[in-house]
Amino acid sequence: MLEIGDNAPKFTLLDDTGSKVSSSDYAGRKLVMFFYPKAMTPGCTTEACDFRDRADSLMAAGYSVVGVSPDPTDRLAKFKEKESLTYPLLSDTDHAVAAAFGAWGTKVNYGREYEGLIRSTFIVDEVGRLSHVYRNVRAKGHVGRVTRDVLGE
Repeated sequence: MLEIGDNAPKFTLLDDTGSKVSSSDYAGRKLVMFFYPKAMTPGCTTEACDFRDRADSLMAAGYSVVGVSPDPTDRLAKFKEKESLTYPLLSDTDHAVAAAFGAWGTKVNYGREYEGLIRSTFIVDEVGRLSHVYRNVRAKGHVGRVTRDVLGE
């Protein structure tokens, strides 16, 4: 399991426009990567919109923001347009990147166990190391906690 100070896993995924996005695109920059289960669902919409509303503050402090889900690129494009999201959404349909970050695994819902995406956020510093790790978070209020921790807000 990844911890603060570990090197963030390398990745290459397609974004909401179908273009390749790689971890190397963010080399030398700070990155907020949030993993969410499914576009256009209530909790994921809340979280994505909260990141949208805080994106300017994060970018002013030198952070880029990306959202990652198992959704295909066409669904991500619809989600981004519908919610006026201002950052890239990345498609991880085979769950490989989520698994590398520890954001894919066993979940329990109403007593039923299944494999799925675990809502998580990882902050990567300029040298590619994890500076903050948030696992199994609730959508509501999470972005406020992240911005308090990384921006002191």
